[in-house]
Amino acid sequence: MRIKFAAVALIPFAAVFVLRATVHAQPPTKSIWDGVYTEEQTTRGKALYSQECASCHGGELTGGEMAPPLAGGEFMAGWDGLTIGDLFERVRISMPQNAPGSLSGQQNADILAFIFSSNKFPAGATEMPKEAGILKQIKFEVKKP
Repeated sequence: MRIKFAAVALIPFAAVFVLRATVHAQPPTKSIWDGVYTEEQTTRGKALYSQECASCHGGELTGGEMAPPLAGGEFMAGWDGLTIGDLFERVRISMPQNAPGSLSGQQNADILAFIFSSNKFPAGATEMPKEAGILKQIKFEVKKP
């Protein structure tokens, strides 16, 4: 009788572990087309981009001698099928080139909002989060689903 009780008592815990593993293994549930940033973020991001990024990536996001474009077909093709979290992580650990990792999560999210706006992805009502883990749930898709 005691063994049965212990086994029954462990079932809810086992279910939680299985559920957690399933949740973490799920593919992205949102798309960049769902409006994942706000216009306010775009405004902040534009100023930050000018200050932190434009000297290498160009004022019009067209790239430079050593920096790739952040707008247009080449940029879009390079990230298509990945997640916004992947892009966020790339920016977080490697930019700006002269001081990698020096920008805050909020600054990186704001700059990405400006980049997404420049690439004609729609704004939404909720600010883009500043955590890569959450952003891994948002797929970067060139074509609107």
